[in-house]
Amino acid sequence: MMRVVQTEVSETEHALLSAYAKAHGLSIKAAVRTAIRSLALRDEVDPKDRIFRAFPVVTKKGKISDASERADHYLYGESP
Repeated sequence: MMRVVQTEVSETEHALLSAYAKAHGLSIKAAVRTAIRSLALRDEVDPKDRIFRAFPVVTKKGKISDASERADHYLYGESP
């Protein structure tokens, strides 16, 4: 379900928005939706996030050094 959002913009803001929409082949409505998504949806990585500091989980190497390349062989006994 779509919701209606209304706002007021200055003449300059409207001109800029209109020029942007025209340059990108968009309607003003589509340009505003694009702006809202880019503002509201954070598309960046926080390098301080714990998930990026958690690895490597282990520091020692295992007995099998090529496990990732030969996973099928070790799991199912298949030859490459």
